[in-house]
Amino acid sequence: MEHPSTTIERTGVAIIGAGFAGLAAAIRLLEAGRRDFLIFERADEIGGTWRDNVYPGCACDIPSHLYSYSFAQNPNWTRMFPPQQEILDYLKDCVARYGLQDHIRYGHEARKYVFDEEKGEWEIGFASGARLCAPVLISATGPLNRPHIPDFTGRESFEGLAFHSSQWPQEVDLRGKRVAVIGTGASAIQIVPAIAPEVSQLYLFQRSAPWIVPKPDRNLLAAERWLYRHFPPLQQLFRNFIYWSLEIRYLGFKGNKTMARLAEKTALKHLEKQVKDPALRKALTPNYQIGCKRILPSDAFYPALQRPNVELVTTPIAGIAPTGILDASGRLREAEVIIFATGFNAAEMDKRVQIVGRNGRNLHQEWAQSGPEAYLGTTVSGYPNLFIMIGPNTGLGHNSMIHIMESQLNYIMDALHQLEARQASFLDVKPQVQQAYNHEIQQKLNSTVWQTGGCTSWYQLESGKNTTLFPGFTRSYRKLTRHLRPEDYEWHKVDEREGMPITDPNEVSVS
Repeated sequence: MEHPSTTIERTGVAIIGAGFAGLAAAIRLLEAGRRDFLIFERADEIGGTWRDNVYPGCACDIPSHLYSYSFAQNPNWTRMFPPQQEILDYLKDCVARYGLQDHIRYGHEARKYVFDEEKGEWEIGFASGARLCAPVLISATGPLNRPHIPDFTGRESFEGLAFHSSQWPQEVDLRGKRVAVIGTGASAIQIVPAIAPEVSQLYLFQRSAPWIVPKPDRNLLAAERWLYRHFPPLQQLFRNFIYWSLEIRYLGFKGNKTMARLAEKTALKHLEKQVKDPALRKALTPNYQIGCKRILPSDAFYPALQRPNVELVTTPIAGIAPTGILDASGRLREAEVIIFATGFNAAEMDKRVQIVGRNGRNLHQEWAQSGPEAYLGTTVSGYPNLFIMIGPNTGLGHNSMIHIMESQLNYIMDALHQLEARQASFLDVKPQVQQAYNHEIQQKLNSTVWQTGGCTSWYQLESGKNTTLFPGFTRSYRKLTRHLRPEDYEWHKVDEREGMPITDPNEVSVS
């Protein structure tokens, strides 16, 4: 840590990250009457993913009325699928509504967490040299903040402007420029239709074609918004309808052939309807099972590819030259701007933060061997009172991640309650419990389309292990996390006089 400070701030709960997960954790703490917490945010504004991603066309692919907290629904969405700015405005409104501003510390980039077993607390070191101690640490930094840029030969030689889609320069002007977009994932299918009308030439480099389905997006009428403001049960009813219509889709990921065939038929019909040229349609037809990679909704992507100034390139990239991109056939496509729409390193641990647990254990080293693993994607053996929001194997391919976040917070709030009821200083999940859970998770994943569908995806490590997705319904995860099972944990109390753990208060009953 740089320029270490002698002053150490203290708080009851430290929350790292002020995106959806971190703000939800703060609100739940307030609702439980717990005001002794601080939120540490590396940037100068809240929002996480929805602050960082400002590329043209950026929007969520989950319907608006489901992409919000269940306890703070928003009747004022203007579209069926929320644009980036509206999502960010919603989060800012939640900060104001719940009075979170005084709890947020901006410009605090966490670099190191060290657990002090004698004191039963975490010491957090920040890039600035500031330090903080807290008995409970909630890591809410999320998996979509580490851009992945392939190490193409000659990448550094490019003389134009190159950037990742999540690092879009505010001052960039693409009008009249020759632009290359690398990748055809969730970001690219929004960027390409948005910039195609203004660039002089757009080359889209595709490694594998995505499965794309119709996007039932539209403007929400003023009358609809009025109804939702004045009759909230109507909005809840609509939210429930959206939730269950998405939840049932997991059957297709799990292996239900009827559901999978129906989804594939819908996507292929969409492709056939929008792309008439047989050669282009063939190039846009995926060669793996639907659902193996994220299914993308769009009505604008296929039409954009048929503009005269847009070319889909399926020949592999050989390297990047000073003036453009060289494909494997030796052809150079000249570009002034390269946009890497190549996703994130979501399956791996964030190596920017060092985490040291009991007996000097290092989470980086452990996860480097096994891949990221946690119990219920939330707690890790050997790292007491550390709760990871959107941790390993909590991701979804079919529904809203906010449902998972709220399930985790049910679990975390119960953990805090049980710590107090047992008069315990810290809890630590038993290693055999964590091991058994992750063995079961991997066994269930082996039969899903994510592992059997014939593709490689950002859900997986290079070894093929899926450390990202939860193999089940969100209702199943909600049931698993409704309450913390005390027998899954070791409970320890610190002797404040001696400064060391002395008891295991497992026998203390919890009301």
